[in-house]
Amino acid sequence: MSEAVSKPAVDAAASRWPLLIVVTLAVTALTEWIGALPIALGKAQIVILPMLTALLLTTLLAVWHRRFPPLLQLDLAAQRQADRLLDTALLLFIVKLGLMAGANMDALRAVGWALAFQELGHAFGTMVLALPLALLLGIKREAVGATFSIGRETGMVIIGQRYGMQSAEGRGVLAEYITGTVLGAVYISLLAGVVASLGIFDLRSLAMAAGIGSGSMMAAALGPITLGQSPEFARELTAIAGAANLIAGVVGFYFAAFITLPLCNWLYGRLEPLLGRSALARRAPSTTDLDTQADAPDDGASAVADGLLALALMVVGITLSNWIGHGVGPAQTLPGVAILVGIGLLGLLLKRLIPALPLMLFLAVFATLATLDLAWPLAGRVAEIVQPVQFMSLTTTVLGLAGFSVARKLPMFRRLGWRIVLVSLTAASGAFLGSATVAEFFH
Repeated sequence: MSEAVSKPAVDAAASRWPLLIVVTLAVTALTEWIGALPIALGKAQIVILPMLTALLLTTLLAVWHRRFPPLLQLDLAAQRQADRLLDTALLLFIVKLGLMAGANMDALRAVGWALAFQELGHAFGTMVLALPLALLLGIKREAVGATFSIGRETGMVIIGQRYGMQSAEGRGVLAEYITGTVLGAVYISLLAGVVASLGIFDLRSLAMAAGIGSGSMMAAALGPITLGQSPEFARELTAIAGAANLIAGVVGFYFAAFITLPLCNWLYGRLEPLLGRSALARRAPSTTDLDTQADAPDDGASAVADGLLALALMVVGITLSNWIGHGVGPAQTLPGVAILVGIGLLGLLLKRLIPALPLMLFLAVFATLATLDLAWPLAGRVAEIVQPVQFMSLTTTVLGLAGFSVARKLPMFRRLGWRIVLVSLTAASGAFLGSATVAEFFH
């Protein structure tokens, strides 16, 4: 049964924001201090990075909030506010990716046509295999979030800005992110080993496919691909994978946001009426009645306050992560963070003045031009200032906030169960095999 958000609930969220900020920053500092946690699984291993530890910790804190004293409870109202903060916090990912694209434009131009077209393989591989499967299994709009990409940080950014992380699409991309983080490296290592042993693809094609947009998954896939090769050839394969991973992480963002996601929505609209009638789909659990407590509509002042609060949280969180996790002091970090936040604020201001402005497109293009040598004389200086801000230092605080979203969506995860796990792994398979197939045409 749905429950509207009352005025007292909104007031409760407002009274909880200092606790929400303190807890998120404390979790950020703690998990960066703990560092990466390797877990051996026979000959393979899963590496639990600080961002995943932060996600798990805040999820548990939100799920168990009733066990704490009333003044320390991050209840549903506070969790909904975390969702709103998350939407703004994700903007800095777009800015950072754009700045990286501009600074690395020469390297991207030099990697060759095969790498330039690999995103076609990633995009169509995920949708061709995973989207029909998701619909046959009865997954609805969550299928869009779970199949338009492999669901890493950039996928979360795109879905968060387009639909909001509290949406069905947001639930889908979060489920895929968790599945990929926990099982992705092990699964892609096994898949790469099997495919390499078949001798169907040139090893350079498989190395390119290993650059799937995730550092841990790339490293895991390279293991079986380079096994038994000469040191010289292994280095060549590693360089190819690194270049592919750079493109998947930077250029892939634009491709996914402006090509793959619209195409996935188009396919969903045409396939769902047909495949959604399968026997498995009819027996699938419904998730449309979950998380129905709607957020209170924000007035302008509330939206601005939440946006500024989210940016302030990210400034402190990035500084802590960069310092504790990467050894980069605040004096080196803060100038670069100031540039990220400045571009984000400019985008938010223009969005309020021109509501029709595609915020994601503006931020991506403007940030790219800011570090593009051909665009203006200070591009090199901007790139130099921003360079100390490690990309991974943006993730821990963001995923700490996302943990509160996961807590609200656990009933959905339980209902979808094995279905969403199977779809997520199929999307990763499609991206790997699709990229390898495209690359094979160039060898």
